[in-house]
Amino acid sequence: MVDADERWTRGLEAYASQFGIPETAVLGHLSGLVGERMAEEAIRAAAGAWTDDVLSLRDRSLIVLAALATQGGLEERMRPHVRWALEHGATREELEAMTALLAVYIGYARASVAAEVIREALGGVGG
Repeated sequence: MVDADERWTRGLEAYASQFGIPETAVLGHLSGLVGERMAEEAIRAAAGAWTDDVLSLRDRSLIVLAALATQGGLEERMRPHVRWALEHGATREELEAMTALLAVYIGYARASVAAEVIREALGGVGG
């Protein structure tokens, strides 16, 4: 079992990596986005969601991108996760295959928006 201090530290590490900012800036950054109370909850939740050893970081990134695509309307939330997925070892081809598969299950409209966001984050068609 992870104690509260370690959980906090692991959550800060996860968000610092995701946002590309120092750990010391995470609480302020998240608080500016969602308020301090929600930021604190998110940091604690990230520790369990992103730091256990059951799923790889690559797998987690693909799952999060699929979940965001499924919900629709969360393109701004997807962009940093595309970068993070690449950092975690996902490839352009895997991200494009993911959106093609998602089209079957979530509908072409949502999957195509996700594909556009991913391609834009990857630097366009050839990027």
